Amino acid sequence: VQLQASGGGLVQAGDSLRLSCAASGGTFSNYVVAWFRQAPGKGREFVAAIRWNSRNTYYADSVKGRFTTARDNAEKSVSLQMNSLKPEDTAVYYCAASRTIIVSSIANDNAYAYWGQGTLVTVSS
Repeated sequence: VQLQASGGGLVQAGDSLRLSCAASGGTFSNYVVAWFRQAPGKGREFVAAIRWNSRNTYYADSVKGRFTTARDNAEKSVSLQMNSLKPEDTAVYYCAASRTIIVSSIANDNAYAYWGQGTLVTVSS
């Protein structure tokens, strides 16, 4: 499966933005789809994930209550709704997917086999 992330942009603190991760060459059925981000000069960090079949979701503490990930059946895509954005949310956001991931590995980027290109989110203060 190939992934295409989109929706990044420049917003002000407190604004909202919605990212999308679309699948091509297959569907997300039986996959875990995750969002990671990498800020300038920092390592890649886990943001959120969703199990397509069960719709179970997982979030990093830093975004819990502000970000929501969900699946879009019709579009064969996964969204990341980001509300109350902060300057520290500025990063390149990536979506990733893999089929068999245990809960303890959800936040581990090494567990994901497929990656989309990043989309830049810039939050100004």
